[in-house]
Amino acid sequence: MPSTPSRPSTPPCIVLPESQAAPSIFLPAIGQGTWYMGENQVPRRQEVAALRHGLDLGLEVIDTAEMYGDGGAEEVVGEAIRGRRDDAFIVSKVYPWNAGRESAIAACERSLERLGIDTIDLYLLHWPGNIPLEETFEAFERLRDQGKIRRFGVSNFDAGNLRAMEALPAAADCATNQVLYHLGSRGTEVDIVPWMQDHHIPVMAYCPLAQGGRLRSKLLSSSVVNDIADKHGVSAAQVLLAWVIRPTSVSQDGARGVIAIPKASSLAHVEANAAALEIELDSDDLTQLDNAFPAPKEPVSLDIV
Repeated sequence: MPSTPSRPSTPPCIVLPESQAAPSIFLPAIGQGTWYMGENQVPRRQEVAALRHGLDLGLEVIDTAEMYGDGGAEEVVGEAIRGRRDDAFIVSKVYPWNAGRESAIAACERSLERLGIDTIDLYLLHWPGNIPLEETFEAFERLRDQGKIRRFGVSNFDAGNLRAMEALPAAADCATNQVLYHLGSRGTEVDIVPWMQDHHIPVMAYCPLAQGGRLRSKLLSSSVVNDIADKHGVSAAQVLLAWVIRPTSVSQDGARGVIAIPKASSLAHVEANAAALEIELDSDDLTQLDNAFPAPKEPVSLDIV
């Protein structure tokens, strides 16, 4: 068994497994998302300030992608971590059509330039595409050998994709599968989460508060969610985050099985996200939420947005 570092006493953490280029590492179970950043929806200085404030609060995982803002989000991240590289764990993602033997190298180098760093901590295939995964992983291994990434993984992989991936030798180094996961979208619990638990790979949950629209409104206005929020003296959104990172599968080292990566463009939202790390939902809370928003009994198509 590979050795693991000593687990911090707080906050709740996940552990990424050891790779050929990096030891296993504990990371806070809530990070920072950047989807829609770099698109001038809010002032850039506000986005940068929010990410820096998150780092101040210990939210060291920052998730981005070449897709977000056509590279604009990576530029925002680069500005936010300037002079603070050691405080941040950077995740980025490559388009499926850029994930070839040579094109993935070039895409990663473009991301590194936008981020203003030498190494991406975790590099993911954004979703399955037409380029064979074996070829993509070959490129990822080359990037790792060149010191341009430390770990690699996948995103939006369903159970069939994961089983097919398992046949590849490089699959042993897959560090995560980033998928949509929140209280209103629990299909991953049927077949994806169990597979990842069996392989000791943490889930990275994007859109942990739901993407928006009626479903998000339904969750935030739920009487069950709000009663639990009142009980703990927190917001409905914080309850949803605490639920996503709940200790359903705690390993011997005490790590959680899921890291949530909500986006926040304001200091107040960043502070609320960080504070959700301190919320411990009890068994009664979890039973009520499970009854109100049950997981499906049979496999369903993977939700992707």
